[in-house]
Amino acid sequence: MPNATDMSPRYSAEELAYFRELIERKKAQTREDLERMRQTVLDDIELGEVDSAYSYHMADAGTDAMEREKIYLLIARAEKFLRYLDAALERIERGTYGICRECGRLIEKGRLEAVPHTQICIECKRRQQS
Repeated sequence: MPNATDMSPRYSAEELAYFRELIERKKAQTREDLERMRQTVLDDIELGEVDSAYSYHMADAGTDAMEREKIYLLIARAEKFLRYLDAALERIERGTYGICRECGRLIEKGRLEAVPHTQICIECKRRQQS
């Protein structure tokens, strides 16, 4: 919402506080998920040290490897999401949060609630995808 001295759109301090809290909650949840996934990997490693590779059927070993790879990819994705959330918090501090980097308009509040780290309004995102 524009103020008297700056004609560019901005969210109010109260709205930014709301988004900051939303982002902090998402960060906390993501950190918990990340810790669970890392613990799963550590548990698998510990079990792998006890059991011989030959005690499993080859198909079981392949399935286990695929599951570990999936967890590694989920860990990488969660770490990337945390970096995006940190960048969104930095934009809140700089006063640029919620402003579309393409067109300069305010990103709709509903979009920011769904994707709090976004930097592009839905209209510009649609244009990018077409």
